[in-house]
Amino acid sequence: MRWSIITALIASLAFGATAIGTIGSLGGSSPLIFTFFNILLIGTALARRGIWRQIGIAFSHIGATWIVSALMIYVTLGALLFPRLFEGQTSAFVASRTGRGVYEAALAPVSANISQTGYFVLAGLTFLAVCVLVQREGTLTDIKRGYFLWFILHVSMGMLDLLGKLAGAGDVLAPIRTANYSMLTDVTEAGFFRIAGAFSEASAFGGVSLSGLAFTYTYWTKTGSKFALGLGALLFCLLLLSTSSTAYVGLAIISLPVVLSIARSLASGRLRSEEALLLTLLMPLLLLCMAVILFYPHFLDPVAQLVDNTLVNKVTSTSGQERSYWNYKSLQSFFDTGGLGVGLGSSRASSWPIALLSQLGLFGTVIMTVLLAMLMRGLKGSSFVDAEVDAIASSSRACALSSLVAGSLASGSPDPGIVFYIPLAVILASRRLPVKDNRAVVAALERSDHQARSGKRRLASMSGRA
Repeated sequence: MRWSIITALIASLAFGATAIGTIGSLGGSSPLIFTFFNILLIGTALARRGIWRQIGIAFSHIGATWIVSALMIYVTLGALLFPRLFEGQTSAFVASRTGRGVYEAALAPVSANISQTGYFVLAGLTFLAVCVLVQREGTLTDIKRGYFLWFILHVSMGMLDLLGKLAGAGDVLAPIRTANYSMLTDVTEAGFFRIAGAFSEASAFGGVSLSGLAFTYTYWTKTGSKFALGLGALLFCLLLLSTSSTAYVGLAIISLPVVLSIARSLASGRLRSEEALLLTLLMPLLLLCMAVILFYPHFLDPVAQLVDNTLVNKVTSTSGQERSYWNYKSLQSFFDTGGLGVGLGSSRASSWPIALLSQLGLFGTVIMTVLLAMLMRGLKGSSFVDAEVDAIASSSRACALSSLVAGSLASGSPDPGIVFYIPLAVILASRRLPVKDNRAVVAALERSDHQARSGKRRLASMSGRA
């Protein structure tokens, strides 16, 4: 389709259990296909004419480039030194080489120190590459295409997975699940099929659905795109059908800003059209649910049982207790190492902030918090931002933040991935770099200048007639 590598990179995130191969020397690590496009993107950036001048511009205009570079160096050194420095002094949770699962052992160097550090450095280099490539014409448009293609593929494979299970065909996407993961795909919860899409489990699918919903909703509110609205509606339906407690709790969390925004608009009497549409759709849905409960009291019993299993009793379940124990021991390892951490890849937790503390230590957590604050700030303070640039930056930012929400509920790694670093690069580059690509900004300035000249001519003409 003559799209750029960055479009393919973002779109390849839809294949969450498809690996290029298996690296036996790294404990059976199976890199996903996005790493292939990731390396291509970095190579494309390095092959550009005048690359060193553009890198210099990026480092001189974007302070975060120095922070990310320092973080990559710190994480690499920590992954090599900390497991050896604190060997045997605390416990860690590592993947079994012989079976599929995680077991507790004394802290020691493991192959994941190398593989996870490789992923982390690759994500950091992607941030630097995007900062450079955004200076090129058309990059922001390619990034937008990549996000939409990502979620189109995600929805398509989610629907295919669900239809295959409803038709009795089982896991129809099994041939593309080539990663060396524990596959929890052909299972049910309270009588409902768990949708895994192209991922290894429903939790991962639900987390990506949450990110896609945040992206499409934000883009729709910024541009009024009917396509984004339709795609968001499909993502919302799949999220509800995913039977993922991560997705349900995450949906409740990211809905709070929307509810507060609607409440403020109602209080001020300035309800926006998008908010009015949401309220218009919500009220009949609530009335329908009330009518169903009134006339068919047991109709929603399976749904109530699903909510009970995935939310109410989740903490007391075996899986919930296991994950709580991971988090408890991970926090203990943070204190056992004097706040330095056990090193990236040495262990795993079940929450992104706890994984940050236990593996990267206090210093790495502070640096990541600074980067998170930059992402949350968005484009505030920019003197002039075109509407389309604002829509792309805000939508990708919403996607990254919702991904972190899902990660805070279930992620075992401190690495936020390229889903975090690409929006961060887009936001910071749009605020600080002299982006040549922003044709819409140039056009808007030209229109403004043209309108000013036309106004002066009309004023001169009126004065002449007077």
